[in-house]
Amino acid sequence: MTALDLAARIAAGGLSAGEALEEAVSRTEAVDARLNAVTRTLYEEARGEVAAGLPQGPFTGVPFPLKDLSISYAGVPTTGGSRALANLPAPRDSELMRRYRAAGLVAYCKTNTPELGSLGTTEPLLFGPCRNPWSPEHSCGGSSGGSAVLVAARAVPMAHATDGAGSIRIPASCCGIFGLKPTRARITMGPDVGEAVGGIANEHAVSISVRDNAALLDATHGGMAGDPYACPPPARPFVEEVGADPGRLRIAFTDRSITGTTLHPDCVAAVRDTARLLEDLGHHVEEAAPPLDAETFHEFYIRFWPFTVARHERRLSRAAGSPIDRSLFEPFNRYLLDLTDGILAADYLADLAWFHGMSRDFAAFMEGCDLWLTPTLGHPPPRLGHFDCDRLGGPEVMSRFMQFLPFTPFANLTGQPSASLPLYWNAEGLPVGSLLTARYGDEATLFRVSAQLEAARPWAGKMPPGFGGKEGGGH
Repeated sequence: MTALDLAARIAAGGLSAGEALEEAVSRTEAVDARLNAVTRTLYEEARGEVAAGLPQGPFTGVPFPLKDLSISYAGVPTTGGSRALANLPAPRDSELMRRYRAAGLVAYCKTNTPELGSLGTTEPLLFGPCRNPWSPEHSCGGSSGGSAVLVAARAVPMAHATDGAGSIRIPASCCGIFGLKPTRARITMGPDVGEAVGGIANEHAVSISVRDNAALLDATHGGMAGDPYACPPPARPFVEEVGADPGRLRIAFTDRSITGTTLHPDCVAAVRDTARLLEDLGHHVEEAAPPLDAETFHEFYIRFWPFTVARHERRLSRAAGSPIDRSLFEPFNRYLLDLTDGILAADYLADLAWFHGMSRDFAAFMEGCDLWLTPTLGHPPPRLGHFDCDRLGGPEVMSRFMQFLPFTPFANLTGQPSASLPLYWNAEGLPVGSLLTARYGDEATLFRVSAQLEAARPWAGKMPPGFGGKEGGGH
């Protein structure tokens, strides 16, 4: 069932919230035993909330995993997959957690993530690798890997996720599900966080159903007083966009990397297949790409990304009153931290100004089209160990990071909404996502077209072998 179907059945009395929770627990335990998706169970807390009576909302009684990064659940550590954060309970709920509770969702576990979300694969040393349900020897992506695995393996219909360089859309692509990164400031990160390094980070969800994803955004969007950014309010509820006629749209598509990396043939095949499908649905599709100085982007982004880790180190050091021991961090994050030691704050600000200029170029490009279609990733899900810093060294892992993510970071830097859709599987039976990016504030068009594609090529019935699905690949 979709999350909305499940909530409706609970509301009608056909299933109790307690029964739904126990079913989710049972399924989660079965998935976790094989794929290592969970970092902490909250079963007793969830049972207590159900017994006490849940708020009436659009998802009352629906079990809901929380990614073990960014979101705060009062009294429970948000570890970020790191030993440095493993024993620091959150003093209060974040605003998004409060909104999840008000919507009637029942948070019952926390899910696996790479340390501090700094890689596009979920293989933290603290908890061990999370495996792809389509092939356990392959990566499930990251950083919202554990959440994507529980959804893809059908333990639950949707789960919390976050995105700073593609961390919702990467695992959505790797696991064959839907994942949408909202517009910057669509969902507040308050009260304790205003922004995460130049406003790149966002929170939302991965799901099977586009409608669930839209309804969840309806239940959680909006800012808080004092937020550093704002975005246009929706014209109507997002869920009303699902099934609405998008009209004949202008869609630009790009089947080459604009950052100078090489795209895997499967990713090229996937995006061309999606372009043909969109043409069949009546849209005007033509090849185009925004302007980009690839060499400068590569240089500045490699210098920019380490600050996503450095902000955690500085916060922890200030709280402790002395520098934190870097040996607590994993090798790749130590490499990133060492890089920041040689970067001036003035360089960071100058680089950020360059990215702002790049964002204006992208916005101008989007004036000529309604959506931009690209592959989600540079290649299909890699095997576990592909980003092993101990074996490969920091520079090689960073190079592989850039090769894997030739498109997803742009929407984080520009603030645009962006979604990965599961429309293609390669000959090995691994999912290969297609990425749609809309203008700033225009999730409505994304939901309309995503729902149209979901109806034209339904993916809900396509499940991993051993988790309800059958063997065999192909799109």
